[in-house]
Amino acid sequence: MKFLHTMLRVKDLERSLDFFVNKLGLIETLRNDHHAGKFTLVYLATAPGAPEIELTYNWDTQEEYTYGRNFGHLAFEVDNIYDTCERLMKAGVTINRPPRDGHMAFIKSPDNQSIELLQKGSSLQPATPWNEMENIGSW
Repeated sequence: MKFLHTMLRVKDLERSLDFFVNKLGLIETLRNDHHAGKFTLVYLATAPGAPEIELTYNWDTQEEYTYGRNFGHLAFEVDNIYDTCERLMKAGVTINRPPRDGHMAFIKSPDNQSIELLQKGSSLQPATPWNEMENIGSW
């Protein structure tokens, strides 16, 4: 058995791609427009051949996508959690759970999906301003 992908429904494909590709750093591996079904599938990964996230964009839906406790979060390992959070903040991303412990942070996608960022290897030493920041909203 091989894990392939996780699908996320998105309301604004360009806004989601800006977040996942331009801000988070994923790469687009495949895009399929399905004209008969009026939807687009965009596959994203951290590297070619890695498990993917499938963004599903329904062209003319008015449906509001709700989320529940049954979906927890996506998790990504990062080389330096402080540098990653700093770069994301400068790009306008809210750090919902700052990396006060030098190990873990949470952010949200434009469609409110929680994303966990985990420090690769050992936790970094707690550092200012991160160890002084409060949580914002939920994650």
